Amino acid sequence: QGQLVESGGGLVQAGGSLRLSCAASGLTFSSYTMGWFRQAPGKEREVVAVINWSGGSTYYADSVKGRFTISRDNAKNTVYLQMNSLKPEDTAVYYCAASLPEALAYDYWGQGTQVTVSS
Repeated sequence: QGQLVESGGGLVQAGGSLRLSCAASGLTFSSYTMGWFRQAPGKEREVVAVINWSGGSTYYADSVKGRFTISRDNAKNTVYLQMNSLKPEDTAVYYCAASLPEALAYDYWGQGTQVTVSS
């Protein structure tokens, strides 16, 4: 059974940076599209960034474009989210998820990591 474990969250001041990691196990990582999502208190979960199996194609939500970078290392079964110029509105629980390219939904989800940006 596939498992995703996020790490790297924490408390940071506005304008600072954090790098989230998501380590995968129990699945053929290089076959999966990987996504980062976030959910703030009282809000719906939203997609932040997505990367295809090879890393050759990425998508970013408008709210993070130019500040966040998604990347992956298939040799390490890990996907990353580099977050720069953080804003208080980036405060949320961040989740990684894995999806086969043909799937209509994400098959695996991590437990989430808290990111808090103070003003």
